[in-house]
Amino acid sequence: MPKIRHLAIRTKDPARLAKFYGEVFDMKVIHTSKTGGTYLSDGYLTLALLPNRGDSSPSGINHFGFQVDDIGDVEARLATWNEPMTERPSTRPFAEHRAMDPDGNLFDVSVHGYDDVEYAADRQMKAKKEKQPA
Repeated sequence: MPKIRHLAIRTKDPARLAKFYGEVFDMKVIHTSKTGGTYLSDGYLTLALLPNRGDSSPSGINHFGFQVDDIGDVEARLATWNEPMTERPSTRPFAEHRAMDPDGNLFDVSVHGYDDVEYAADRQMKAKKEKQPA
């Protein structure tokens, strides 16, 4: 069953918000990106604190993410709504796909999940090892 496991917030100061969520809710930093994003986890949900893009980018919720078992099933369901699912760049360590709802709210879709930093190349290597005979 799909579950919301990720929430991303745009902010002027990711480090300040990371300190806040760490001190108030005991969330732990699991990753810091080269662009200044800080990713925290409470053991179930990951919270991405992303730097605003320039002065015109508003702070607030940017997107959320579902962890699913079957990406093909989700893609088929999205198609009935005429909502395409696109692949995320291979340089993103968490979600593999992105889509939006009919109102334009962005969400990520991931089979891999949001708990571990794993890039597309890592997933490809893992898949190759799983296919090799023992």
